[in-house]
Amino acid sequence: MRKILIFLLLFMQLNAKDLKPTFVYEGSGAVTDLVYQNNRLYSATTEGTVDVYDTKEQKLIKTITVPKIKDFIGDEVVSRIYSVDIIDNKIMMASQGKMGYRRVHIYADNNLTQIISTDKSFTISKAKFIDKEHLLIALLSNELILYDIKKDKVIYRNQISASKFSDFALNEKKDEVLMVDESGDLKLVTVKDGKVFKELKGQNVDNVFQVDYKSGMIITAGQDRRCAIYSKDGKTSYHKEGSFLIYGAGLSPSGKIGAFAVDENNNILLFNTSSKSDLYKLGNHKATISSILFINEEELFTASDDTHINYWNLNANFVAKEKDSIVKDNNKTKEK
Repeated sequence: MRKILIFLLLFMQLNAKDLKPTFVYEGSGAVTDLVYQNNRLYSATTEGTVDVYDTKEQKLIKTITVPKIKDFIGDEVVSRIYSVDIIDNKIMMASQGKMGYRRVHIYADNNLTQIISTDKSFTISKAKFIDKEHLLIALLSNELILYDIKKDKVIYRNQISASKFSDFALNEKKDEVLMVDESGDLKLVTVKDGKVFKELKGQNVDNVFQVDYKSGMIITAGQDRRCAIYSKDGKTSYHKEGSFLIYGAGLSPSGKIGAFAVDENNNILLFNTSSKSDLYKLGNHKATISSILFINEEELFTASDDTHINYWNLNANFVAKEKDSIVKDNNKTKEK
C-alpha cells in the first residue's frame, strides 16, 4: 500500500507543469523573511541585513545593516535577522542579540533606532506590525506579546501553549493571529487580548515549521511530510503528502492556490486548494525553502537558505512555455 501511495504521489507531481523563474534577485545573505509592499520587496537575511528591491526596475536599491554583536568568546559577529515588516515607510527588524536574547530596530528617514533591547530578555522568534504603534511578538517559549512602541510597554504577555513556538500568520485585518507550534495543533488568537478562540487539529501529527492564513484558508508546512489545509469555518480539512520534510508553505491572497516545499530537491508544488489538483512545480532552489510569498494570484516570490530570491509570474511563464512548445512543434513539422 505504501508503494502505491508513493507512486500516486509521484504521478500527481509529474502532472504539474514545471516552471522556471521569471527573474532571480541576488541578495547579501541567506533569506530568513520576505515582505512586499508597493513595488518594494524587503528581504531579511542571516548576514544582519535587510535588502530592499525595486520590483518594477528589478534591482537592489538599498541594504540596511543592524549593528554587529559579540559572541560568547567576545568576537564581533553579524546579527541574524529573524523578522522584517513595514508600515508607513518604517521598517521593523527583529534580530539576534547577546546571551541568546533578541532586539528590535526600526529604520525610518535613513535612521536606525533600537526600540527593544536585550535588557528585556525577550527570546523573539517573530515580530510583525499590528499598526504603527503596536508590535505583535512571539517568543520561543510560545508566549505572545502585544507591545506598545510609543509607551515602551507590554500590553499583555500570554502563554499560548507549553509547546515550543514555530510560526504565526496574521489575517488581513490583523485582528486575528494563527499560532502553530511543535505539537502540530493550530490556535486562532484574538490580537487585542491574546486569547485563544479556536483550535484546529488532526492533519499534522508533528512539528509544523511554517503557516499561512489568507481569506479564511490555512496552510501548514509539517515535519511529518504533510501540508495541511484547513478553513476557518471548519468545512475544509485535509492534507497533501510530500516526499520529504516540508519546511515552507504559502497561500495566494484568495486562499485558492496553495504552495509547499514538496521534496528533498527543494521544489515547490502549487495546487488548487478546492479541487486539490496540482498546478505547477517551481524549481531552481539550491537550499531549504525559507519563504513563499504570493503578491497576487499570478505572482509570487520564493526564497531559500541562500542569497537568491526567485520571482515567478505564472501567466507569463506558462505562456512562454506554450510558445516554446509551439515553436518546437513547428520546427519538427518543417523538418519532416
